[in-house]
Amino acid sequence: MYKSYSMELAGRTLTVDIGRVAKQANGAALMHYGETTVLSTATASKEPREGIDFFPLSVEYEEKMYAVGKIPGGFNKREGKASEHAILTSRVIDRPMRPLFPKDYRNDVTLVNMVMSVDSDCNPEIPAMLGSSIATCISDIPFDGPCATTQVGMIDGEFIINPTLAQKDVSDLQLTVASTREKVIMIEAGAKEIPEDKMIEAIYKAHEVNQEIIAFIDKIVAECGKEKHSYESCAVPEELFEAMKKIVTPEEMEVAVFTDDKQTREGNIREITAKLQEAFAENEEWLDVLSEAVYQYQKKTVRKMILKDQKRPDGRAITQIRPLAAEVDIIPRVHGSAMFTRGQTQICTVTTLAPLSDAQKVDGLDEFETSKRYMHHYNFPSYSVGETKPSRGPGRREIGHGALAERALVPVLPTEEEFPYAIRTVSETFESNGSTSQASICASTMSLMAAGVPIKKPVAGISCGLVTGETDDDYIVLTDIQGLEDFFGDMDFKVAGTHDGITAIQMDIKIHGLTRDIVEEAIRRTKEAREYILTEVMEKCIAEPRATVGKYAPKIIQIQIDPQKIGDVVGQRGKTINTIIERTGVKIDITDDGAVSICGVEQKSMDEAARMVEIIATDFEAGQIFTGKVVSIKEFGAFIEFAPGKEGMVHISKICKERINRVEDVLTLGDKVKVVCLGKDKMGRISFSMKDVPEEA
Repeated sequence: MYKSYSMELAGRTLTVDIGRVAKQANGAALMHYGETTVLSTATASKEPREGIDFFPLSVEYEEKMYAVGKIPGGFNKREGKASEHAILTSRVIDRPMRPLFPKDYRNDVTLVNMVMSVDSDCNPEIPAMLGSSIATCISDIPFDGPCATTQVGMIDGEFIINPTLAQKDVSDLQLTVASTREKVIMIEAGAKEIPEDKMIEAIYKAHEVNQEIIAFIDKIVAECGKEKHSYESCAVPEELFEAMKKIVTPEEMEVAVFTDDKQTREGNIREITAKLQEAFAENEEWLDVLSEAVYQYQKKTVRKMILKDQKRPDGRAITQIRPLAAEVDIIPRVHGSAMFTRGQTQICTVTTLAPLSDAQKVDGLDEFETSKRYMHHYNFPSYSVGETKPSRGPGRREIGHGALAERALVPVLPTEEEFPYAIRTVSETFESNGSTSQASICASTMSLMAAGVPIKKPVAGISCGLVTGETDDDYIVLTDIQGLEDFFGDMDFKVAGTHDGITAIQMDIKIHGLTRDIVEEAIRRTKEAREYILTEVMEKCIAEPRATVGKYAPKIIQIQIDPQKIGDVVGQRGKTINTIIERTGVKIDITDDGAVSICGVEQKSMDEAARMVEIIATDFEAGQIFTGKVVSIKEFGAFIEFAPGKEGMVHISKICKERINRVEDVLTLGDKVKVVCLGKDKMGRISFSMKDVPEEA
């Protein structure tokens, strides 16, 4: 039966149609927010997937170009692989929902959000996030929802709920918060140095709005929700745990994991696993789940050590950061490089500078962002964790980490007017044992400064973890989590910023939300750690951006010409500008307002190109002095090319002070000569004189 529900959300109407389309999915909701339309569906396999030890959830956010009245570019003319924006949106939907599914559920679940129309006042991410929650809640798929998501912007110090695309373009804050009925479950933010207290206020402003949405979803579920289906639990049998403890005591397991060296710990666990495999060789049922059982045994041991004994696996104090190191200029010939090391996490970032024409073109549903001048790419090769597998290009995790670092650094970049370059930073993970994304922010900051990019302030990032007990008050927040504490803990709370405020947040959790006390403590802890990293490590390595770009980086000079002269500089079919480029070896970009960027490595060539452009773009007046080349000789005089595609004539009577009979007696083809402009003749041609050039010229 088709039912429609509506609520007012941030001054716009949110409408949910249930039972109208996609009836064969386990759950489906046709979402309307203003004139933005998104179809959200949830489906689950009938049986669990065999041979896996994780919950197989897949989230898709499909951008249909017809939604904004476009035909896709390229030869194929149909949507291809997901854009980076679509992948990032899928991740934001996935992260708050994943913890709400049963931990022992192994049926494949797919959430698909298809953007069918876009109203620029109503961001399609909002109905997609809410639609996934609604479709799953009304389905028969086990899910401990609902959860709701709200975006917050800030303009002139005022919070804006679910800002429009135009408002996002000028907002100082882009915050996304997901909540359950009682707690915050996901935070993602980009900000222009927002103070910690203001950020907390914004988070809980979104949390209030989420409670209104959850009440709305509850009404829909009460009327349209299906009974949740039963499923085959994949939980490890309790009797297996008891048997394991007799062979490997909790004290032995504690000794095995209590080390600051990842390889040593993994070697200890391999020995324990082999010992248990030998002991249970006759029990195939237990052998099938033994790897998961060993994982759970480690997890219980680590959590008990931290929560009850306040003892971390590597022996650090709860607030202690691992040993830090920073270097710059470790790679020769590149435009900028830096390496940042935190414990067994090590990142090298390389910066490349290029003309603005090399900015990345963006083809998506956002009408405001058509290009990206700053690009941050993050790579995570298998050798960084001691594994072997072929490289298949960046996955969703790599794209997400790169976007987080990019978001953290954008607020401190110089404007195009201040620094007319396209900028790319690439973070290579040399070694990984926790929070490589935040290390990449530190390395990228130093690499940018080493490359001579005049960033406004340095940015550092750090991550906090969490271990919770049976009650909301029983918890410990950990500063600078390593991989083990991330795997076995409940939270990865990443915060990046300057001395003065936050530029990015990404929070992932594995439990059903965080209390306000935990959120506030995590933000406070990351501020303390960030200040230490900036002051004691990064700024001691490189205190400020270098005054100039390196010798291998392209140099850029900018000049301004009359926009009406652009056609003269470009020439017919680009002939003139291409001649300048060919002669000087530079790269030239001209904007519609007459701003000319000349990019090259040698200053002499750049100056020559600039001279040519200025000559072409200047109205010719009597008295101007030019240096040109003889390109044609006639009986009556010689033609002098003084800029690509620009010629003037020296009459035979204007070549020498004394009379000459033949032009060839004085000039030959290819001679370089100085001439003075006499104006234009009756036919509109430029006339030159050689004999009237002032002696001082």
